[in-house]
Amino acid sequence: MCKALADHLKINENDIIVASTGVIGMPLPLEPIINGIPTLCEQLDSSPEGSFSASMAIMTTDTRRKEIAAEFMIGEHKCRIGGIAKGSGMISPNMATMLAFVTTDISIDSGVLQVLLKKVADKSFNMISVDGDTSTNDTLTVMASGLSGNAEIKSESDLGYAEFQQALLYVCTYLAKHMAADGEGATKLIECRIRNCDSENKAKILAKSVINSPLVKTAMYGADANWGRVLCALGYAGQDIDAQKIEVNFISNAGEINVCKNGGNVGFSEEKAKEILLRDNIIIDVDLHIGDKNATAWGCDLSYEYVRINGDYRS
Repeated sequence: MCKALADHLKINENDIIVASTGVIGMPLPLEPIINGIPTLCEQLDSSPEGSFSASMAIMTTDTRRKEIAAEFMIGEHKCRIGGIAKGSGMISPNMATMLAFVTTDISIDSGVLQVLLKKVADKSFNMISVDGDTSTNDTLTVMASGLSGNAEIKSESDLGYAEFQQALLYVCTYLAKHMAADGEGATKLIECRIRNCDSENKAKILAKSVINSPLVKTAMYGADANWGRVLCALGYAGQDIDAQKIEVNFISNAGEINVCKNGGNVGFSEEKAKEILLRDNIIIDVDLHIGDKNATAWGCDLSYEYVRINGDYRS
């Protein structure tokens, strides 16, 4: 596949990235792809419309495009970064049916960029889950052209590193959150914030446990303020926490409600809680009261539609 495209574009086949999703274990016929290369190459376009077309082309069971772009300054140089992604099912922090492509015009050492990408991925794509399932297809790539004219970033202390890190995190977090919100059959984006933990890694594990819980996900789908399911997911995450210090709040644009304090019930209004949980974006805020470290993970609810999509995936 790489050789066929490289021959047509007259470039090095090692400069081509292959990314794919599909039914696991099924051989991919190359003939339709190779036959389509000339037509596809004729449509290559560096304009915003080209990015629109690419973001549409990589969709499978996605219901919406995932695309973002931003500008930032490094000294006197205006720099740009953009990204497109696809993903809506078999998505978990381990591996996902996910494709994400980020491009930027800054000049940066490839080794520094690789380390930075991993650091950013751990705070964005590795903090989402749709169904807790994993896949054989998982790609995140970033390409830097150097056309902005900034002095090459060769270390964390160089001018522009912090600015680029912030921009890259913004782009990747945006794409990751929209991937979670577009989970197969999803009706709601769920954000779990773990606050005041004694370890950031522990906070990450706990946040992921909550958004991965089928019982939490179905409760969010049904707008059921069953906070006990949140504590259950925290408990089986295998981390040392003090259940009697845990506080849980449900938050949306309809308001905020405290449903658990000191690990117990607080006698909240079920009607108000339901109104909050009926919204499209739900925050499950968990205060552990055991430290000062925080983490956030994103997921979605679990609906009847998820079962329908995956029940006849090949038909």
